[in-house]
Amino acid sequence: MWYDFIMNKDVIYIEPEDDITDIIAKIENAKQKIVALVPPKKAGVLRSVVNIKLIAKAGATAKKTVVLVTTDPSIVKLAATTQIPVTKDLKTAPVIPKAEAVIETATSEKLSENLGDEDESLGVESGGSELHDEGVGDKVEGADEKDLTAKVTTDPEEFMGSDDADEAEDESELDEKSGEEKTDEKKNAKEKKTKGKSKWAESKNPVLRWVGAHPKIAICSGIGVVVLVLILVWAFAIAPAATVTITLRTATGNFSENVTFTNKLTEENVSEGKFYLTEKKIEDKKEVEFEATGKKNMGEKAKGSVVVYAYFKDAGSVAINAGSTFTNNGLSYVSDANATVGWDGKSFSVCDNKDASASEQLQSGCQMSARINVTAVESGEKYNIAAVKTGWTTTANVAVYSDKAMSGGTDKTVTIVQQSDIDKALATLKDTNESVNKQKLLDTINDEDAFVIDSSFTQTTGEATSTPAVGAEVEEGKKAKLTVITTDTIYTVDSTKVKEFISEKAKLANNFKIYTMNDPFVENFTKTDDGYAGKLKTSYVSGPKMTENDVINVIRGKGLGTAQHDLNDAYGDGIKSMTTDVSFPWVMSIPDDPNKITVIIKTDEQ
Repeated sequence: MWYDFIMNKDVIYIEPEDDITDIIAKIENAKQKIVALVPPKKAGVLRSVVNIKLIAKAGATAKKTVVLVTTDPSIVKLAATTQIPVTKDLKTAPVIPKAEAVIETATSEKLSENLGDEDESLGVESGGSELHDEGVGDKVEGADEKDLTAKVTTDPEEFMGSDDADEAEDESELDEKSGEEKTDEKKNAKEKKTKGKSKWAESKNPVLRWVGAHPKIAICSGIGVVVLVLILVWAFAIAPAATVTITLRTATGNFSENVTFTNKLTEENVSEGKFYLTEKKIEDKKEVEFEATGKKNMGEKAKGSVVVYAYFKDAGSVAINAGSTFTNNGLSYVSDANATVGWDGKSFSVCDNKDASASEQLQSGCQMSARINVTAVESGEKYNIAAVKTGWTTTANVAVYSDKAMSGGTDKTVTIVQQSDIDKALATLKDTNESVNKQKLLDTINDEDAFVIDSSFTQTTGEATSTPAVGAEVEEGKKAKLTVITTDTIYTVDSTKVKEFISEKAKLANNFKIYTMNDPFVENFTKTDDGYAGKLKTSYVSGPKMTENDVINVIRGKGLGTAQHDLNDAYGDGIKSMTTDVSFPWVMSIPDDPNKITVIIKTDEQ
């Protein structure tokens, strides 16, 4: 049984805000047959006999054994009335406590104090037959000694089960006893208070005797003393604060250093003056309409076919690619598709000259031919020609003739866009206002840490696009449109890194630093083989290196005059002036608490 409790149980920790319905729900949802309830130190929900009985009933209904893990005597007492097993911790075998005697009210109070102070808990003796509560068994001053013991149930069925008969105990009787105990507790508390007062009044010490005789006056006087002490603590320990304003003596310097820039982040090296560039750009689209002046015949193109042929003395072939040109009398046509002329070298029966004599065939070879569809390169009726046997030339490695007429060509002259029209329109778009576009670009940079390289600004005009395109027809009564995209570009770098580089390279003394810096700028920003280069320039104000913590460490806890003297010794001529404002007129020194010291450091130019 003890092994089952140690190894096979669900442990439920009761939260202070849990009510009895929450506890019952957790018992019903538990997976193990044994459920260990661990209440908090102040478990008000378990100090009601009704709630304890509801827990016992919920365990019985769910066919689970509920064990209370507690040393609280009030909860142990209520557990005894409902036969709920109790254990002092999760490693000790539980028992069903059965009180053998009723302790009087005064004894209960003393017993609760002993249990709370010594943090005693119920335990099982080595024999395993009885459970003794050491806190309960101790002798209580002012009451008869009682032996409170709890009998260990050795029958597994009695321990693991629930006794329905015990659940039917008289609840009203328990409530009456509880009410009597509360009445006795109040009575005893009143008696103790009365006894305490009489002891003060009967003391041999005249001060204590006066206090006992005049308790109200003593209490008011004590409160007044406490308030006075609190006021003094506030005035001299809490309220004092100081604000120290220091004006530094500074000097102006100029900075000029050659630096380089890269578009690759991995190549950045700030200590060597090589910075990573971030590109910012915007595109400006402009359009203009123009008159097209070109003319072109947009009629239908003539179509037809030609015959190509070649001679083969051995197996072979000749490829005629689509687009091959065939020309006759200045009129050119192109082939519509790929074609091949070839011979396998085996039989003259497939040759065009199969009827020729053997000697002619051996001398000239096998003639093989193919018909190829062609289209005129331009529109026009002039490409409609009759069949022509001679006068053909071709870009293919074959001979050619036509045995059929070319037809279908028509004339239709239309207006088209020509390059001269585009060049004229483009000239009207090249008056782009560079300064306006530059400001538009700068307005898009929202990064506060971006250092803009003003000299890196460039404006590029993209290729002009014509609608319709060059050589295309412009509908009658309409104008062509020219579109140009102008790209404005500027570069930025991390301003924090630039300022760190300037501070490093400014060649200041070790005890000086830069306090203010004018906006840096780059001169002669030019493209190089490795990226870009330029000269970084600025001006700055420098002074003694001083921080708020440095000042606080020198002046904290010192008188006002001593603090100023020590600060002047630490920084010499670097301090031009120092003023100290205290929170109240009676404050004559700097507080020792750094949180009550405010330091303001400014330069003589501010």
